[in-house]
Amino acid sequence: MARRVRRHDGDAGGSAGLLAAKAALRDEVWAAMRAAKVARFPGAEGRIPNFVGAEAAAERLRGMAQWRRAGTVKSNPDSAQLPVRQRALEDGKVVYMAVPRLTDADPFFLLDPDDLAEPPRRAASIRGAARSARRVAVADLAPVDLVVMGCVAAGADGARLGKGGGFADLEFAVAAGAGLIGRRTVVVTTVHEIQVKPAGAIPTGAHDVPLDFVVTPDRVIACRPDRPAAGIRWDELTEAKIAAIPLLGALRGP
Repeated sequence: MARRVRRHDGDAGGSAGLLAAKAALRDEVWAAMRAAKVARFPGAEGRIPNFVGAEAAAERLRGMAQWRRAGTVKSNPDSAQLPVRQRALEDGKVVYMAVPRLTDADPFFLLDPDDLAEPPRRAASIRGAARSARRVAVADLAPVDLVVMGCVAAGADGARLGKGGGFADLEFAVAAGAGLIGRRTVVVTTVHEIQVKPAGAIPTGAHDVPLDFVVTPDRVIACRPDRPAAGIRWDELTEAKIAAIPLLGALRGP
């Protein structure tokens, strides 16, 4: 029996209907992963699920031309994408990894492959980054070539469903607003095949960042979305969300 998990969208803005539809799809994907026994410890529910084959998906991403061209990578901090972060460091790429939940005034870890206190596998974890990386502000980042976003579900049309907190979209919006992410920046995810949904199956809002590529252990799906101009949509943020993230309060001002 699945344990009851806390929803992450309690301080999210947007229509109740859209939030409910997203929550129902998350539950469906988490249950499917649990039933198929493809979710790794500590389980799928309530998180960006780590999955069986994460290393194979990272290797498939590693073989893409877009990966080879990228010198800087921004990645989510979740376990599912740890193999991607590891390979980026092994390949000499600079990795920016968000501090979980953007709780620090300097909300990114800077992982420089030429200046690591630990091997890439350890440095690419959250605990390892806390030891090996320094925390930096948005102003300290360089332009990003490739963005890796964790997903609960990913659509063949590029639609992305996170775990509900909205942090990945906020990270993207902040970096885009600072001119660090542009239309040439490639956006990808690595997921299990069970997490892939047909075009039109994932409900999205205006703030949801679409994916250029969905990478599974077995294939690469080129989505080629029409990505709208990115930026922080203040009207979709609740006061609770702004209060919880120091960076947002600083950007909005008094």
